[in-house]
Amino acid sequence: MSDISGDGFRSDFIRRFAEYWQSQGRPKSEGRIVGYLLLCDGDGVSAAQIADGAQVSRGSVSTAVRRLEELGFVRLVQVPGRRHRLVSMGDDVWGNFLRNERHYLRRQRDLAQAALDRLGDGLGEASRRRLTNMRDYMVWLDGYHNTLLARWEEYKERRDAAARG
Repeated sequence: MSDISGDGFRSDFIRRFAEYWQSQGRPKSEGRIVGYLLLCDGDGVSAAQIADGAQVSRGSVSTAVRRLEELGFVRLVQVPGRRHRLVSMGDDVWGNFLRNERHYLRRQRDLAQAALDRLGDGLGEASRRRLTNMRDYMVWLDGYHNTLLARWEEYKERRDAAARG
């Protein structure tokens, strides 16, 4: 970790988080936004605040926020008296990501099954095996998510109990 304090460290954190995010095939600007939101306190921030704090264009904020909302990383909050909604990141963004990943797994499972059903006899042995493994992997991983989520909740309870003393 860089030896930077205060605002310098915040900028460094956002930059480094974005690099990690990008290394996983995601847009760097999206990573800058997530990095910025991880450091934000309060009930939410405006698109203008995100653009300024994450040092990204206003247009990229709108696109990224839609995608991040789909992934479960953020939610949009309507505040009375404000025209635009604020962007808020929950305390357990990683648990939410795990919960929302299940939708992806189920869509992939259904796609593999549709290919097996519709292409049936037209598939060769290798294609059928790959699609069967795709479907079954998604089923297996989806089932394991229940275990992962339960263990994550147990871990947080133990951690929080230890912190309370």
